[in-house]
Amino acid sequence: MKTEWRIFGGIAAFLLATSGVYGWWTWYSLGYIEWIGTIALLLSFFLSIMVGTYFLVIARRIDLRPEDRPEAEISEGAGEVGFFSPGSYYPMGIALAASVTGIGVAFWMWWLMVAGGIAVIVATSGMLFEYQTGSRRTAVE
Repeated sequence: MKTEWRIFGGIAAFLLATSGVYGWWTWYSLGYIEWIGTIALLLSFFLSIMVGTYFLVIARRIDLRPEDRPEAEISEGAGEVGFFSPGSYYPMGIALAASVTGIGVAFWMWWLMVAGGIAVIVATSGMLFEYQTGSRRTAVE
């Protein structure tokens, strides 16, 4: 996790510097600060700080992984990584429901936003509980 928080810290530093340069550049060339881009860069900076801080806190709680130790061997990272779904249609359903919600927002159709929001919740819940109910239920160890 050491590497991850350093990457996000570097991205955050870049975004902070870029937002300052962008604000100065627009003020110098246009005579006023272009606020939308400046605020977007600052919000991206804060988002990177949040993710980097999360990785920093997690890195302090867990032992060093093979990726974090320079003297580690490649074979130490071998083995099972985790469970990945072999086939699920729920991500496509979530994307479709989010698209419906986005179209509702774009055309300001409240009924389409509500329908899309409900569909997003249903599809997300289906993906979350996919392997806990029905014929695909996995055994709890």
